Amino acid sequence: MDLRNIAIIAHVDHGKTTLVDELLKQSGAFRENQSVAERAMDSNDIERERGITILAKCTSVEWKGARVNIVDTPGHADFGGEVERILSMVDGVVLLVDAAEGPMPQTKFVTSKALALGLRPIVVLNKVDKPDAEPDRALNEVFDLFANLGANDEQLDFPHLYASGRSGWADESLEGPRKDLSALFDLIVRHVPAPAQIARAEEPFRMLATTLSADPFIGRILTGRVESGKLKVGETLKALSRGSERIEQFRVTKILAFRGLAQQPIDEAQAGDIVTLAGMSKATVADTLCALEVDTALPAQPIDPPTISVTFGINDSPLAGKDGGKVQSRVIRERLMKEAEMNVAIRVEDTPGGEAFVVSGRGELQMGVLIENMRREGFELSISRPRVIMREENGERLEPIEEAIIDVDDEYTGAVIDKLTGERKGELVEMRPAGAGKTRIVAHVPSRGLIGYHGQFLTDTRGTGVLNRIFHGWSPYKGPIQGRREGVLISMENGVSVAYALWNLEERGRLFIGAQEQIYEGMIIGEHSRDNDLEVNPLKGKKLTNVRASGTDEAVRLTPPVRMSLEEAIAYVQDDELVEVTPRIVRLRKRFLDPHERKRQAKVA
Repeated sequence: MDLRNIAIIAHVDHGKTTLVDELLKQSGAFRENQSVAERAMDSNDIERERGITILAKCTSVEWKGARVNIVDTPGHADFGGEVERILSMVDGVVLLVDAAEGPMPQTKFVTSKALALGLRPIVVLNKVDKPDAEPDRALNEVFDLFANLGANDEQLDFPHLYASGRSGWADESLEGPRKDLSALFDLIVRHVPAPAQIARAEEPFRMLATTLSADPFIGRILTGRVESGKLKVGETLKALSRGSERIEQFRVTKILAFRGLAQQPIDEAQAGDIVTLAGMSKATVADTLCALEVDTALPAQPIDPPTISVTFGINDSPLAGKDGGKVQSRVIRERLMKEAEMNVAIRVEDTPGGEAFVVSGRGELQMGVLIENMRREGFELSISRPRVIMREENGERLEPIEEAIIDVDDEYTGAVIDKLTGERKGELVEMRPAGAGKTRIVAHVPSRGLIGYHGQFLTDTRGTGVLNRIFHGWSPYKGPIQGRREGVLISMENGVSVAYALWNLEERGRLFIGAQEQIYEGMIIGEHSRDNDLEVNPLKGKKLTNVRASGTDEAVRLTPPVRMSLEEAIAYVQDDELVEVTPRIVRLRKRFLDPHERKRQAKVA
């Protein structure tokens, strides 16, 4: 069968997964009466809840005698490690661009990776039926983007289509019939070349592993594209590391291929096809699975380095072990090592004491998703404030800089520019009207300056602003950046919070807890209205007397507390504070000091 391998790439929320839904439906991958969830490729619970793609996934459709393997990729820069690996498996990309927003930061990131690999893109201008769509402007911006990224003449001569993924149509012109996606299917088969690996079918078997997962029945499984040769179930292979060192020898127990949303067992893997193999026990991502006579590993795509690190520790608060069952450092370490093995963009290092682990990754969202997955699995953790990873070059200290692209109502531009360029040491690169009373701001800001900024940004723009960011490069250290200005309210007692005490504390600042909640000494229960920390007693009840007077016995009415999400809590804490995460609740607290350290600090004060 004629074979094509493509990846669908785009900025977050430009409609990749919705388009794949329609491709599956119109190719006959589902029965007519089959019940299929919306965004079928987003199989993970967190993906469905947040409406974003986190893990790259493969599917396969048939069209006029050709089999098309389609890879749906994440749209957020924090999960760019998935995109970097996946692009080595395909021969073409479909670049999806929102006709109203045009190319965005993640569009630039994934496109640069695709062009560097020599892939020829197909551009699909999506959502052209939106009232504010400007497909011609978006198309010109895509061409400019390709030229800026150093595309060659073949890549600049890209075909384009106008489409609406939600409505399920794509046409070569805006005046087309708007019936179905057949124009996109035909263009993929016509424009994307068949895998060059097909010509190497008679050579020894070789495959580069790009994704790792586990199946409860068949164990460890690796997915990748067959670079050469053929493979049947039961044959013996060996695994080579990047440096061509032998890792293990194993017998292939199962070969799975993508057919629609499901994977089906097949008898033989062909060169050029994307398949999943089972039977190995040690081989992992970026390893080469090959015939016994092969001695050289396939080159693996380099992965961009992490930019932030977070310390994961055991939960040592007085309420530890009340919610979750996985609290030991050994269990936490095993889970983090497993994550680092499956996700090449994450690194894990042990700390000297062995009670905490430094996890490095791409951004706060990636860390937040990892922590959210762990708490759902029953883990209890204490999480530190994210720290930016610095670099030394020629004796100079360098820090990561991010490009922030902001769409904001005209009336709020002054506040946003003031915060970015003043307090957070950013540089304004571009500012232009974006239509409909909005302004687009492009700024280069130190990664340190953007940690914890999103919540303040939403407050400054009254929730109407959109902030996108992506790693831009390295720059000399720009000096200290002021963190959170406000202090915190710290509980000085252990027990259950009392409504009357919280009512009296409301004038001190915003509260993070409500009445009848379990609290302990050192727990952060609110934000102080001033810049110093304040120890308070949230257990203090009302004194009872025999005296009755008008107005003294009114019912206590509390302002609803501020409930932070996991990402907001991680970005909010300072260096001497921690986020306590359990399956049921997220708390903030001060770091607990041993008695000697507490005495030493008291003497210094």
